[in-house]
Amino acid sequence: MKIVLAQQNYHIGHFEHNTEKIIAAITEAKMQEADLIVFSELSICGYPPRDFLEFKDFIQRCHDSVNKIALHADTIGVLLGCPSYNEVPEGKDLFNSAYLLYNQQIQDVVHKTLLPTYDVFDEYRYFEPAFQWHVMTFKGKKLAVTICEDIWNLGDNPLYRICPMDELIKQSPDIMINLSASPFDYTHVDDRKAIIKANVNKYKLPLLYCNAVGSQTEIVFDGGSFIFDQHANLIAEGKYFEEDLISVVIQDDGNIEMPIISNAADLPSQELNPLMYDHTLNIPLIHDAIVMGIKDYFAKMGFSKAILGSSGGIDSAVTLALACKALGAENVRAILLPSQFSTDHSVSDAEQLSKNLQNPYDTIPIKPIFDAFMTALQPIYQDLPFNVAEENIQARTRGNLLMAIANKFNLILLNTTNKSECATGYGTLYGDMAGGIAVLGDVYKMQVYALAKYINRDAEIIPQHIIDKAPSAELRPNQKDSDSLPDYRMLDAILYQYIERRQGPRDIINMGFEADIVNRTMKLVNMNEYKRNQFCPIIRVSPKAFGVGRRVPIVAKYLS
Repeated sequence: MKIVLAQQNYHIGHFEHNTEKIIAAITEAKMQEADLIVFSELSICGYPPRDFLEFKDFIQRCHDSVNKIALHADTIGVLLGCPSYNEVPEGKDLFNSAYLLYNQQIQDVVHKTLLPTYDVFDEYRYFEPAFQWHVMTFKGKKLAVTICEDIWNLGDNPLYRICPMDELIKQSPDIMINLSASPFDYTHVDDRKAIIKANVNKYKLPLLYCNAVGSQTEIVFDGGSFIFDQHANLIAEGKYFEEDLISVVIQDDGNIEMPIISNAADLPSQELNPLMYDHTLNIPLIHDAIVMGIKDYFAKMGFSKAILGSSGGIDSAVTLALACKALGAENVRAILLPSQFSTDHSVSDAEQLSKNLQNPYDTIPIKPIFDAFMTALQPIYQDLPFNVAEENIQARTRGNLLMAIANKFNLILLNTTNKSECATGYGTLYGDMAGGIAVLGDVYKMQVYALAKYINRDAEIIPQHIIDKAPSAELRPNQKDSDSLPDYRMLDAILYQYIERRQGPRDIINMGFEADIVNRTMKLVNMNEYKRNQFCPIIRVSPKAFGVGRRVPIVAKYLS
């Protein structure tokens, strides 16, 4: 049996686009004389559709698309993801389902059992878990079809005591097929393979894993679909951050006569969970994930051009370079907004960066606007000393100017805040925290430097002086980030333990970090939750990003 995995980039709710894309892949698979083509989880509507699932019209359009695609499932089987109605009065109205189409009809439907409710997932809000399990029979083969579930660790949650493969294996299937929408994070590439390998070792069957690719607002799907033989050898692997078609021929005896990419012994044997922060980990993948996140956000929103403030600092430099890679340099406008506190080299560094990237840039000094604010506020401020209020006026002046240009020319403002700053509240609401999408909001400061080094791997794109100089917001004379924050290497390591690994202050102190710095960092993170609650979407590349995947109270006493 020849099977094709279609790793595709869908647009949530864009049924015409998704249907055309699926039909095009079916046509290509027919040309390859494939017996079956497999698509990813909820491929009909895109993943995650969230509250669109509460609209009956949305579900009807899903089913209309399935019926249209079924007309092309004549000489080939089509396995795709789509919501289906639960006909039983009890429980939720919908299942998260996989449809088998053949002979221009719906031949079979199976439902997802293990509905994730952690991090960015909230499937139990919409779907009923499957309560019956059966293999799909197609051309004499028994297919054990699961939906994302083969990459699950069941843990102790009573909702997940039934593993669908444990039920399906009782029916003597020939092949395992998994339709997935598994998001990217920089620790997840290897542990995903390890979990799949564990499933193959357990059930002794070939496994075909079809993952989604593309970015949906903040969530990035990396693709990387793969095929394992029954001996847990990696036989084929899809491209990362690109659409791809992966073909395999499974013999009647279950063997796969294709070159082995990785022997079972070479693959990770257990889920990876790095205990300590490593700012160099998988930087090329982070780079590609962010580039795709920018590109898809703009394309799916119907925008093509971006704007950002270019300060001559490392964060705006890396953001600009990534945006030019994603959108084309001619489509990214940099605005230099020097104040009386900006150094000459900051301006010249920002200018050189844009010259290297060949993107358009403009310079608007903000001192006259700042002075006008101070004149207007003088009756109220009187002789009070310069402090954070005056610093924030500068940031908000820049934000206003950037948004004014964005509005006038139909641009999206890219936010340049990194995760270290976002975590500690080192940013100004309605100022440097403004934007339509945060490019580096899930990337710690030391990772930003690693990204800069990667961007410069073949030639100096980001001027070396930007990388070498001490980071500064330049909102007062001789200001340095280190005036307000711990050293970034230490800060990032503490933040990683607290945010990604959910370790409390006592646990982190017991790791050897200084108690005063840990307690101060915890206080900064928690007292600034109100800022993050008003922040723009953040492209997610870590195991725990700010936004939909991290939900903590704004008003709380814990660790404050």
